[in-house]
Amino acid sequence: MTWRAPEITRTPEPYVGDERTMLEGWLDYHRQTLLLKCAGLTAEQLKTPSVEPSGLTLLGLVRHLAEVEAWWFRENLAGERVDYPYFTPDNPDADHDVSAADAEADFATFHREVELARRAAAGRSLDETFTEVGPKRRTFNLRWVYVHMIEEYARHNGHADLIRERIDGVTGD
Repeated sequence: MTWRAPEITRTPEPYVGDERTMLEGWLDYHRQTLLLKCAGLTAEQLKTPSVEPSGLTLLGLVRHLAEVEAWWFRENLAGERVDYPYFTPDNPDADHDVSAADAEADFATFHREVELARRAAAGRSLDETFTEVGPKRRTFNLRWVYVHMIEEYARHNGHADLIRERIDGVTGD
C-alpha cells in the first residue's frame, strides 16, 4: 500500500480572544494549512519540485518548518540542545534535499517538533526574553517568536499553494 499524507480537518482561525489565544490560534491554523496542502499526496508527489526553476517541494517545506519550530522554540527560547534531523554544518539546507527522504518519517518529525514547540512555550510569558543562539546574539521575546512563526508559515504556505496546484490542480484554502 502506498503511503499518502494524511487528510486533516483544519481548526478555523480565531476571531476573538486575548493575545495569547490569537497568536497560538493563528500559528496552529498555519501549521494545519501546510498539512492541508500536502493531504492525500503520495511520497513521490510530495518530493516533486513543480515551480521551475525552483527545486522547492512540499516535503522540503515540511522538513524545513520542523527545523524552524525546533530552532525558535526549543533551541532559542527553551535553551535546549537540539539534534536537528536534517541540518548539518556541511549541508545547512539539507531540509530541502528530499531525494532520499522518508515522507512518513518526516511527517512524524514535523508533528513531534510542533508538540515539543508547544511544550517549550507553555506557561511562559509573551514578554519573556532570550538571547539568540549563534553569532548574532540578538534578544527576542516569545511574542516575537509567535509573530515570526506565523509570518514564516504564511510565506511558505503561499509557496505550498503554487506547488500543490502544479502537482494535481488542487487550489484554495
